[in-house]
Amino acid sequence: MLINIKGKNVEVTDALRSYIEKKLPKLEKYFQDIREANVVLSVQRGMQMVEVLLEGDGILLRGEERRVNDMYASIDEVVEKLEGRVKKFKRKRDKSIEEGPKARQLVRDQARVEAYGAEDDIEEDMPSLVRTKRFALKPMTPEEAAQQMELLHHSFFVFRNAETEEVNVIYLREDGNYGLIEPA
Repeated sequence: MLINIKGKNVEVTDALRSYIEKKLPKLEKYFQDIREANVVLSVQRGMQMVEVLLEGDGILLRGEERRVNDMYASIDEVVEKLEGRVKKFKRKRDKSIEEGPKARQLVRDQARVEAYGAEDDIEEDMPSLVRTKRFALKPMTPEEAAQQMELLHHSFFVFRNAETEEVNVIYLREDGNYGLIEPA
């Protein structure tokens, strides 16, 4: 695994580098191929922050942790957080395989109905666009997209639906279920 370590407002010492290089390989037992790990260490407002982005096995896994005056504790916490997420992901994936395609189709149909029923109120005072992200759209099923969204710890995820070849958005609803937005 290639580990890239960057510091923002903090010097990446040899001790920190070696601690990270010792801790991150723990996650390799859950992945067959982690190609790259990007680690950003930073200090902001007295908080020691660690952000890790892992890429491998066709998924992205992101974690962030912050502690007051203890970068090593932040590193430990983010690795534990990522380990927990990947365990949860593997359990859900295994359960999904056991349920079969009929159950997954029912979930997709329900998500489709819920997605089309949602309407947003348009406010007069619109916020401004402050950031743009670009990324490759990997073909995947809605279930895989939901798992990827959880691994990234986001509330929505844009992906190319492997079944329809259309761009879709899956999102986390307030009731804890998922919604799927498809083009008409």
